[in-house]
Amino acid sequence: MARFINKVVVVSGAGSVGPGWGNGRAIAVQMVEEGAHVLALDRELARMDETLSLAQKAALTSRGSIEAMACDVTMSEAIKACVDHAMARWGRIDVLVNNVGGSAAGGPVEMSEAVWDAQIDHNLKSVFLGCKHVLPIMAAQGAGAIVNIASTSGMRWTGAAQVAYAATKAGVIQLGKVVAVQYAKQGIRVNTVVPGQLHTPMVETRLAGQRAGGDVQSLLQARQARIPLPFMGDGRDTARAVLFLASDEARFITGSEIVVDGGMSVRCD
Repeated sequence: MARFINKVVVVSGAGSVGPGWGNGRAIAVQMVEEGAHVLALDRELARMDETLSLAQKAALTSRGSIEAMACDVTMSEAIKACVDHAMARWGRIDVLVNNVGGSAAGGPVEMSEAVWDAQIDHNLKSVFLGCKHVLPIMAAQGAGAIVNIASTSGMRWTGAAQVAYAATKAGVIQLGKVVAVQYAKQGIRVNTVVPGQLHTPMVETRLAGQRAGGDVQSLLQARQARIPLPFMGDGRDTARAVLFLASDEARFITGSEIVVDGGMSVRCD
């Protein structure tokens, strides 16, 4: 398919903490595969090496391209600089994917105020700032699509106390609904993808150490046990939902969510 020929797409969190299919990496690569010009953002450029390699390979057979910029999406001036670059380079922004996020363990008693504040910035303020700087451009164009990445933790208990992550991801879902209604008349659609417990590089590099004493297989088995489908998805599954919502195929969909979790969030146990 070539749903994004000549479309300009900004993807935050396009790198990954390790090899494999993280959400941002998969989104950036699949967008290039379908002809988009992608501006890929990550706080650390080194995390985008594999993303760039895969996307550049995809660009050989598509009409897409990819550029990378270092960006701390919790900083307004950093996002503005990236948006300004995209406008100088291509003159428009058709799609924004707010993908940055990460969890921290603990409830209100165990979690420090500093960690709480950092989670708010990382998971929710980053989405607010991305929208803040891109919405005026899309409004002037009279068209645009924003897809935010939340989490099933923002909908229900998912196996661990992570109160700030849950609260901020719930906030991402509601932010999307409010902005969708506010900007609908200006031709801008805003939707949310809600991934569940996927097998992404984050599992090996971070979560296994936090929750399973470094035992990756034990953590994967515990996560799989919550999923009705007999396999665990990865970032490519998130990306497919993002591409659908960002495409013209979803032209009559706004203020909505697609849950990508293998049925986990609808189980009773």
